[in-house]
Amino acid sequence: MSLGVVILAAGQGTRMKSALPKVLHRLADKPLLGHVIDCARALDPAEIVVVYGHGGDAVRQAFADHDDLRWAEQAEQLGTGHAVAQAMPQLERASQVLVLYGDVPLTRVETLRTLIDETGQGFGLLTVTLADPTGYGRIVRNDGGRVQRIVEQKDAGNEELAIDEVNTGIMCLPRDALARWLSGLSNANAQGEYYLTDVLEMAVGDGFDVQVHQPASPVEAEGVNNRLQLATLERAYQQHCATQLMLNGVTLRDPARIDVRGRVEHGKDIEIDINVVLEGDIQLGNNVTIGANCVLRNVRIADDVMIQPNCVLEEAIVGPGSTIGPFARLRPGAELVGGAHIGNFVEIKKSIVGQGSKVNHLSYVGDATIGAGVNVGAGTITCNYDGANKHRTVIEDNAFIGSNTALVAPVTVGAGATIGAGSVISKNAPDEKLTLTRAKQLSLNWQRPTKKNK
Repeated sequence: MSLGVVILAAGQGTRMKSALPKVLHRLADKPLLGHVIDCARALDPAEIVVVYGHGGDAVRQAFADHDDLRWAEQAEQLGTGHAVAQAMPQLERASQVLVLYGDVPLTRVETLRTLIDETGQGFGLLTVTLADPTGYGRIVRNDGGRVQRIVEQKDAGNEELAIDEVNTGIMCLPRDALARWLSGLSNANAQGEYYLTDVLEMAVGDGFDVQVHQPASPVEAEGVNNRLQLATLERAYQQHCATQLMLNGVTLRDPARIDVRGRVEHGKDIEIDINVVLEGDIQLGNNVTIGANCVLRNVRIADDVMIQPNCVLEEAIVGPGSTIGPFARLRPGAELVGGAHIGNFVEIKKSIVGQGSKVNHLSYVGDATIGAGVNVGAGTITCNYDGANKHRTVIEDNAFIGSNTALVAPVTVGAGATIGAGSVISKNAPDEKLTLTRAKQLSLNWQRPTKKNK
């Protein structure tokens, strides 16, 4: 059997009260639809078809670089059955069709694999049992416990409304039979729509025994219709991430106050304090400590690194034994070779900081190469931008840069050189010499101005 996945993503999402299509709202910094596509891909299907409608251009543009997707437009919103019908011509190789929803982001791959395997060439349905099933289609079974049909909330009678097993909308069906059932759908219902759920009753009439599977948690089948539900699923996702980190040996000071918005690889003995955000691809070595209120985005952190509170690291590489912060910022292209000290209110951009070098206070280092054993004093600035172009600063091994120094690039400070505090260095400074550009200090008799009476 070859699998085709149809993802329904055409809804307007009016309850989001947003100009942005609902499926493009973000959970863990990824569009809702992106979560569903990633889950579908993990099943290794022959085809993935996304049915789009409201805001279709924006939806397609958001996934323009996803070459494996096929697109089917639902120009009129005539129900889920009508939406799936638009996708059928795009399913050229599939013998089995899995229907997913672009606003249901937390379904696990394992759940879908089980549903697919149990379904085989038959009809598979994912259901959940809820304490409050209001709003969901009810699963109607016969006296023998076999599923017979699905009744939508607005079409249900009192006896059916009392049923607590509900439809998630996720189905696995044989392609040829699905095409036949879709052609026989009617919109004679309270909504005036073509319900995909009606194909179940047709399948039972054709002698199919409906295979039902339930996920480990109902949250796997929860959709997003408003901002409150989006926030609720965000917390569910983050709770799952925090649980996995802790089970894998990471210490979280408060599991409720961490946000994972990407992929985290880590070694042993990691400690993460509160309000830490991890985005993109994160690699943490052994014995890494991350202080409170830090943001890490696409970074590689080696062993024995201390990141103190209130630091922001983006697309940076931190070598072993380094200390960063508090209140430090590593911008894209920052690389600490190892044993570096980057202190409070220091910003590093597109620069290499050599082994054991220190930039401890209130400094900006941009477009620079700093050797080993360098000490950069407080208030130092690499003046890398001339208003049109960027230029590089080179500070060689064991140089000492005095406080409040401006290094006007392009410029090189030689090995073992010392730069006197308060200097503006615009020419190369030689090895092992003191270079300074201070004006002569003068003390003059002077009358300080006083405020005039009005």
